[in-house]
Amino acid sequence: MIPELGHFSLILALGLATMLAVVPMLGVSRNNMQWMNLGGSLATGLFVFVSLSFGCLMAAFVNDDFSVSYVARNSNTQLPVFYKVSAVWGAHEGSFLLWILVATGWTFAVSFFSRGLPLDMRARVLSVLGALSVGFLLFILFTSNPFDRSLPVFPSEGSDLNPLLQDIGLIVHPPLLFMGYVGFSVPFAFAIAALLSGRLDAAWAKWSRPWANTAWAFLAAGITLGSWWAYYELGWGGWWFWDAVENASFMPWLVGTALIHSLAASEKRGVFKTWTVLLAIFAFSLSLLGAFLVRSGVLTSVHAFAVDPARGMFILAFLVVVIGGSLALFAVRVGSISNRVGFSFVSRESFMLVNNVLLLVAAAAVLLGTIYPLIYEAMTGGKKISVGPPYFNTVFVPIVFVLLVFMVLGPHARWKTTSFKSLIRSQVPLLAISLVSSIGLLLVFAPTLDLLVLLSVFLSLWIILALLLDLYAKVSNKQTYADRLKAILRFSPSYWGMLLGHLGIAVAVAGVCLTSYYSDEIDVRVSPGESVTLGELEFLMVAVDKVKGPNYIADRGDFEVRRNGKYLFNLNPEKRVYGASGQPMTEADIDPGLFRDIYVALGEPLGVGGAWAVRVHHKPFVRWIWGGGLLLSIGGLLTVLDRRYRLVRARRTAEVQTESPGGTQTGNETESVRTS
Repeated sequence: MIPELGHFSLILALGLATMLAVVPMLGVSRNNMQWMNLGGSLATGLFVFVSLSFGCLMAAFVNDDFSVSYVARNSNTQLPVFYKVSAVWGAHEGSFLLWILVATGWTFAVSFFSRGLPLDMRARVLSVLGALSVGFLLFILFTSNPFDRSLPVFPSEGSDLNPLLQDIGLIVHPPLLFMGYVGFSVPFAFAIAALLSGRLDAAWAKWSRPWANTAWAFLAAGITLGSWWAYYELGWGGWWFWDAVENASFMPWLVGTALIHSLAASEKRGVFKTWTVLLAIFAFSLSLLGAFLVRSGVLTSVHAFAVDPARGMFILAFLVVVIGGSLALFAVRVGSISNRVGFSFVSRESFMLVNNVLLLVAAAAVLLGTIYPLIYEAMTGGKKISVGPPYFNTVFVPIVFVLLVFMVLGPHARWKTTSFKSLIRSQVPLLAISLVSSIGLLLVFAPTLDLLVLLSVFLSLWIILALLLDLYAKVSNKQTYADRLKAILRFSPSYWGMLLGHLGIAVAVAGVCLTSYYSDEIDVRVSPGESVTLGELEFLMVAVDKVKGPNYIADRGDFEVRRNGKYLFNLNPEKRVYGASGQPMTEADIDPGLFRDIYVALGEPLGVGGAWAVRVHHKPFVRWIWGGGLLLSIGGLLTVLDRRYRLVRARRTAEVQTESPGGTQTGNETESVRTS
């Protein structure tokens, strides 16, 4: 009964989504207040019924209802309860239901937190989000129903959740990633609503900006967590593989980075209006493209759901409608957008524009490397080629270095115009200190001096020093330390968000370069009682013992790690075999540190004598990558807390009549939004 209730809830949700897509928009065209006001109630109902459906699927997993085909394929009775819960989104059907839950959650959030917006704008935004939900719900109901039953005959035991997914990473990573992916639908909806209304002004940018920042922050957190998960779970010691599905999440983040900066410029200076709208369309379009790549079956990836072509064709058609329709609307409306605000070549606007173009070029380069093998295969009748890290690193790294330069200069430049001489003069001491410090640090601590490493450390230090200089300049006029502390505490969340975001980039860049160039690893054959040396560290294999987990049996290694004969710590990597599937799984053990990780993984047993293949890694500064990503995410979320995005007065007027562009009357809720 519960699966049928979940399925019926999705059908009801489809009906509500269709009404949400149609009724408020009709209300705008007919200036019908009641119809426009229905948007909030419909969005709430939509979210409630999708949540109910999601809860029903979760109940089927927790209760081991193997009559539901999706449950039987992705769970069993031995699976711990918390993995049964995360197994809900462990494969295609459930993960797309999570996608829809997140989409309707964003829609509900917009309806709740945007009640102070002009009623017609709010109605348009909710209608666009409703139309997107219609597409998502049609897809899941007709091609990917998670509630399909295998009656009257069904298995008494399920297959199992993929052992790779039996990890805390599955619990957190997909929800965060989907919050970012689907979150870009909100600035997309605001962009479409603005194009429909012709209201592309600073107010539109202000309404869109907190939603874009939130989505961007969640996507950054999801990508960061995914990198960390791959690092410790796959047993390779890698943190980024330029996998096609990794790229599918990275591309909207790059465009989203351009979007949040462009929105800031549009809000403060009224520039880049058309550019900002285009970026909002591109960011969400790339999110949809990622969904197509993952779910179409065209990719072979550790992340991809290899599904039937019907699903891929549905998503492709939806992609064409959404992207094609939004770009067509943009082409029709772009001529009416006024964008006459001027600025000089040396200004904050110019530097932002350069960075935005570079980010878009970087995204295009990643997109080309991702889809070109697919295009080549289609054009050559099945011949395959691969585009791997050498291409991506060669193309992407130089763009990043140029980006970092303009990232430093941008916050120190003034809006509209800046003296080039004064800008350079302020940076010369920082450049000198950064260069000397980076050379000194690498000469003392690095085994070799590499030009790219030097450049990355130099740029990272320059960014950090420039941020500190900017912070000092804002309080330098205060006489006492107490006054300076008070001034610092009064800085806006937007400023702190910018500070943490740029600091996160600097930390991550340094971590990427240092760990990429100075990591060390060995693959050796080791028996109990034998040791292996990596650098100054000695790894003694004490024993390999059998241990039993909740749904697996494992060989657990015991390694004593010593330096110069002095005991430091033990590491216990495992080689697991899961009972339900019989699938082996490597579980590395890691001693983490601020400046290095020590990483040991068991490979395969190598015959007599208890010998094992063992992989040992020394990873300097690898945690800085994820620390930088965490700072980015926190910075993005901090900007949303800025006072000017908090609606403190949303005035409703009773029977106030205002003239609409079409010559008819609107009333009741007006655009009188005041912020503190």
